[in-house]
Amino acid sequence: MINLAKKRLLLGITGGVAAYKAAELVRLLVRQNVEVQVVMTQAACQFIKPVTMQALSGRPVFTDLWDNRIDNGMAHIDFTRDIDVAVVAPASADFIAKLAHGLADDLLSTLCLARMCPLLVAPAMNRQMWENPATRRNVAQIGADGITILGPDSGAQACGETGMGRMLEAEDLMAGIEAFFQPKLLQGRHVLVTAGPTFEAIDAVRGITNSSSGKMGYAVARAAMEAGAEVTLVSGPTCLKPPAGARVVNVTTAQQMLKAVNESVNWADIFISVAAVADYYVLNPSEQKIKKDAHILTLELAPNPDIVSNVVNLPNPPFCVGFAAESENLHEYAEMKRRRKNLPLLAANLVQTAIGGDDNELVLFDDDGDHPLPRAPKITLARQLIAHIAKLYQKIQKDGKSA
Repeated sequence: MINLAKKRLLLGITGGVAAYKAAELVRLLVRQNVEVQVVMTQAACQFIKPVTMQALSGRPVFTDLWDNRIDNGMAHIDFTRDIDVAVVAPASADFIAKLAHGLADDLLSTLCLARMCPLLVAPAMNRQMWENPATRRNVAQIGADGITILGPDSGAQACGETGMGRMLEAEDLMAGIEAFFQPKLLQGRHVLVTAGPTFEAIDAVRGITNSSSGKMGYAVARAAMEAGAEVTLVSGPTCLKPPAGARVVNVTTAQQMLKAVNESVNWADIFISVAAVADYYVLNPSEQKIKKDAHILTLELAPNPDIVSNVVNLPNPPFCVGFAAESENLHEYAEMKRRRKNLPLLAANLVQTAIGGDDNELVLFDDDGDHPLPRAPKITLARQLIAHIAKLYQKIQKDGKSA
């Protein structure tokens, strides 16, 4: 997997109140040992001072095309010759227009025109500016020119209005930069992921569920998107923020999850069943809260559908990946489950090591045996899992076999 340490990044900051988020982005980048060179427009200096960005980046900040600190007077050439990526965040409507039309009237716009590296931009503007046809044309043009666009997001804006145009938060920008460097192993593929727990009602306030946080499923969805896939995420109840750009279907019960999967599976190339689905639902749930008394409460439970088995048994199923959480005998039970469900790949872990945390450890089971993935952050494991899936999927495609 790609490590950002020692990557060289040029961060351009244009005029806008979202410039304050650029300071947090620099902090996150430096924490990952990325070398950050900041270039600011004169308008950006009205919102955040160069000395702040210099303190955070540990490098001089440049704002002037004619800065005499550059011996040959060619900062617009020198700055992009030895960097891995340039990021403009925030990118104002005016600056996006400059990029679209090849204008170069200051240091940042000139070096973007003269660059020999990829360029990512994070738009930030009032919602009317974002929705203006001229801005839509300019954004479409820079996208067609090969510039990667990060965001924007929808939400409250400094003007007091709410809508699209708000710049992504620093953590989301960081995720976008990390995603840019990931190998595009699933480019053009459609991936369907289930994540989180399900909830089966007992009465108006109580239910059967489990302690799944959904973090692993959301990490898998993010890793699939980083690999270039189009992702649909079917999610049970969680408090997590979905990865930017994923199509999200929120469900509560196992029956709702099955319905959502069935509605999306026909176009999926790969199905990854990460969700911790309740095995049973209550046959006789109460519409009202059941009052506590001294009597024994009896519930009738019926088995929920096995979602991954339903998908595997379709006439033309996608490549299916299952997950198993065991409390003992991991290898024995996981491999037994893989064979019983006829899965080409199953990822398994012990519940004692994973539920709710940010780290995990997995063992992958396929026809070639078991492949341990040592303890690591869940996003790291998700990227390793996606790489393994891509390898198996490509092999099946090459051999002309059905999943």
